[in-house]
Amino acid sequence: MEVILKQDVQNLGYADDLVKVKDGYARNYLIPNLLAIPATPANKKMLAETIKQRAFKAEKLRKEAEFMAGKIENLTVKIAAKTSDKGTIFGSVTNADVAEALMAQHEIEIDRRKITLSDDHIKELGNYTAQVNLHKEFKVSLNVEVVAAEE
Repeated sequence: MEVILKQDVQNLGYADDLVKVKDGYARNYLIPNLLAIPATPANKKMLAETIKQRAFKAEKLRKEAEFMAGKIENLTVKIAAKTSDKGTIFGSVTNADVAEALMAQHEIEIDRRKITLSDDHIKELGNYTAQVNLHKEFKVSLNVEVVAAEE
């Protein structure tokens, strides 16, 4: 079944993409959760008109994402975490912590949902890599260094 995505769906596509998915996935998940609509001829015409109207705005967003990618690429963010004697972290470091540290240390505001850690949660000290999805075309790596907090 062909559907038109209304929102970005991870591992499937971005908003306003025309994608082909299995019927059950579309009927039971995408359409009821308002993530997609069926790709009928009328909806395809509306999609074409919407794409025409968004062309200018999309170019502006692409340029902003390119600028941000240049600023973020190869940056290192240090996150201090409380640790046990063995070096394991109490709790974990998440993408929200990375976004907060990026704002505090480099004054760059990125939505936490656009940051993907190599592991979902970091539970040990060390160096990690996070991927920042700024735009369809711009995905940059961010170095995350988790260090022990000084007491």
